[in-house]
Amino acid sequence: MGTYLHTMVRVQDLERSVAFYRVLGMKEIRRREVPDGKYTLVYMGFDDNAHGQAEVELTYNWDQETPYDLGNGFGHFAIGVPNASDLVEQVRQAGGKVTREAGPVKFGTTVIAFVEDPDGYKIEIIEKGTF
Repeated sequence: MGTYLHTMVRVQDLERSVAFYRVLGMKEIRRREVPDGKYTLVYMGFDDNAHGQAEVELTYNWDQETPYDLGNGFGHFAIGVPNASDLVEQVRQAGGKVTREAGPVKFGTTVIAFVEDPDGYKIEIIEKGTF
C-alpha cells in the first residue's frame, strides 16, 4: 500500500509563502537548497510529520521572474482545523486574501472557508467535527 507524501507548488517569493503557510498553522519540516539546479525546496506540514501526514512542497526556482500559470485543472488544498472562523481571521490579520468566509456549505452543515496563498493557490479550510 502506498502513502500520499506531498503536493508540490511553485512559488514566486519563497519566504512570503513560508510565512503564509505558518499562519495556517504549518511549520517548516525541512529545507533543501540545490545550487546546481538553481532551486530551493521547503516542505511545510503540521507537527513534525511523525504521523506521516502529507506535506506541501514549496518549490522556488531561483531564476523564475514571471508569475506561474496556475492552470485550470488545479482545485485547492484542504486542511482541517478546530475553528474555521478563527483561522480566517488570522489569515486576514496577516494580510492574506479571504475568498469565502467561514460558514456551512450550501445544502449541508460542514463549515468551510477559502483563502488564497501569496501565489493565488486556493486553500479550503474545513472545520473539524462538522463533516
